[in-house]
Amino acid sequence: MLLAIEIFFLGLLGLASLAIGFVSVVVLVNLYRGQR
Repeated sequence: MLLAIEIFFLGLLGLASLAIGFVSVVVLVNLYRGQR
């Protein structure tokens, strides 16, 4: 049971980090385009 909870939280952390990275890349691209 504990292992399943750990895997679940690890998956959530991975998804959250991926989402944060994706959003930061999109924001950086938008800023770069806005400066040009």
